Amino acid sequence: MSDRQIIDWPAWTDSPPGRYVLGWEQAQLDRVVSDVFGFHALQLGLPQLDALRENRMPYRGLVLDPASGASAPYQYPWAREAHAPEHAPAGRSTTWCDLLDLPFESQSVDLIVMPHTLEFTSDPHRLLREAERVLMPEGQLVITGFNSLSLWGMRQSFGKMANRPFVPAARDQIAFIRLKDWIKLLGFDLERGRFGCYRPPLASDQWLARYGFMEAAGDRWWPIFGAVYMVTAVKRVRGMRLVGPIRMKKPVLAPGLTPAASPTTHHEHS
Repeated sequence: MSDRQIIDWPAWTDSPPGRYVLGWEQAQLDRVVSDVFGFHALQLGLPQLDALRENRMPYRGLVLDPASGASAPYQYPWAREAHAPEHAPAGRSTTWCDLLDLPFESQSVDLIVMPHTLEFTSDPHRLLREAERVLMPEGQLVITGFNSLSLWGMRQSFGKMANRPFVPAARDQIAFIRLKDWIKLLGFDLERGRFGCYRPPLASDQWLARYGFMEAAGDRWWPIFGAVYMVTAVKRVRGMRLVGPIRMKKPVLAPGLTPAASPTTHHEHS
C-alpha cells in the first residue's frame, strides 16, 4: 500500500502501520481502563478502537463529531450511504455532537478517553477544557497521540513538506511535553505516561515484522522515541477535602449517554 493511500483514518487503520499502532494502543487501553471505576465513561472519536471494552462502568458511550476526520466512516443515520455503518459496532450508545461543545453536564463523567482526538480538532485547547469541565473531581483522562520526537514524527514532517504524509492528522502532531504542560495548566495531575511502537515507519507487514526486535530494545534504551504515546491524568480540585462518610451519588447527564447494554442509539445536535 502506498503512502498516498493511507492518509485518512479509515484507510490508514486498515493498513499494516495502522494495524500495528492500533494494536498497541488497544492493548494499553484495555489494561488502563480496567482499573477505573465509577458510573459514566466516554470515548471521544476514533471508533476503530474500542477503548472502553475492558471497563466495567454501567454507562459507556461513544461520542462522534460529523465534522471530524476521526469519526469516519461513521455518519449520521439519516445521511449515511447504504454501505456506511451508522455507528461503531461496539455495543455502545452513540452520541453525535460537536466535540468542542459536549452535551453533558459539568462534573458528570468519571472517565474520558481521547484516542488521537486532539490531532483532529481545530482547537485542542478548547477540547481539553471541555473534557475538564465534564469530568468529576478525581475523574481520569486518557489521551493517545503520535509522538513528534520519533522516526514516525520525522517521516511525517518531511512527508508533509512533499505532500506525502505518512500518518493521518488534521493538524501538526502534539509533542508529549507540550501536552503535559497543557493538562497541568487545567489542574490535572499526570498519573502515567507511556510510549510504544518503536519499529521504523514502514508500509508493509513484512518489513515491520523484520524490526520486531526493536520493541524490547526501544522500551529499554530509548523509550521517549516511540511512535505513539499514551497519557493518563487525574482531575484534581484544589482545596477540596472529604469529611465524614463518602456517599456515592449517581450524577445526572444530558440525554445521549445510555447504558452500554442498550441497543438504542441516541443522536445529539450541536
